[in-house]
Amino acid sequence: MHGKALSGGDLAAALGVVVIWGVNFVAMKFGLRDFTPFQLGAARYVFAVFPLLLFIRPPKIHWKWVVVYGLFQGVGQFGTLFIGLQAGMTAALASVLMQTQVFFTALFGFVLLHERASRPLQSGLVLAAVGLACFAMNYYAMPGGAAQATTLAGFLLTLCAAAMWAMSNIVARGVQKRYTDYSPVAFVLWSSTVAILPFVGLSFAFDAPATRWQWLDARPSSWLAVAYLGWIATILGYSLWTGLLKRHPANRVAPFSLGVPVVGLATGMLVLGEAVTGWQWAGTALVVAALACVLLGGLVNRR
Repeated sequence: MHGKALSGGDLAAALGVVVIWGVNFVAMKFGLRDFTPFQLGAARYVFAVFPLLLFIRPPKIHWKWVVVYGLFQGVGQFGTLFIGLQAGMTAALASVLMQTQVFFTALFGFVLLHERASRPLQSGLVLAAVGLACFAMNYYAMPGGAAQATTLAGFLLTLCAAAMWAMSNIVARGVQKRYTDYSPVAFVLWSSTVAILPFVGLSFAFDAPATRWQWLDARPSSWLAVAYLGWIATILGYSLWTGLLKRHPANRVAPFSLGVPVVGLATGMLVLGEAVTGWQWAGTALVVAALACVLLGGLVNRR
């Protein structure tokens, strides 16, 4: 890792990840037209692990880390997010709310790892809290009309998904502290296998019997969405991002994640015709400002 500026190839990779992960939320909406949340979760990870599982060896770490990360990142994060999207959350706003994982990670790091919060992080937490209050005010001040584009249940479930993402970050930090020579790609790939059976079991336990075989009649666009989620958003996206973090300091790569909610908002509104209320725009602006405060504030202080 070095301090040089990003090359043209690295800059293209960073911008590519921003677009891939921003469009990711629209793909989820397309997949949920023909699949239940649990079916979509199982299909996503089946596509993600095959055929790469046949060529990449398991990471050289204890299996418990693989299982715990797979449960938090796979079943916890995406299972809850898919349910939230189905329960009443737009792809546009989900792309913004999921970025609160940065602040959940900080809170969990403080409680579980006794990490200290820097001043930029403290300021970001305050801004994010006010932003979430604006999102919540949307359901109080606008009980009907445009507010019905989302539901309170969808809002809360999406925040739970962000919290699950944060817990997977805590697990990943534990792996990084204990192992130095493991392959992050192999870790993500083999952790993805952990999510498949729980998603299948949850589908048989909670999905209506009439929906269990509806994937046989799914539209081609839904299968393309599943392929995108598994191969593009999971394998290609995480591989590009991991490669950037290996070649450059995190404080140089992380600010690019600010573009994910921008792309998510744009694609949700343009492709799906989703609406955003005034309160939601205010909440979005504050959450993005909070992210900028955290991701850019530390860099400015160091300089």
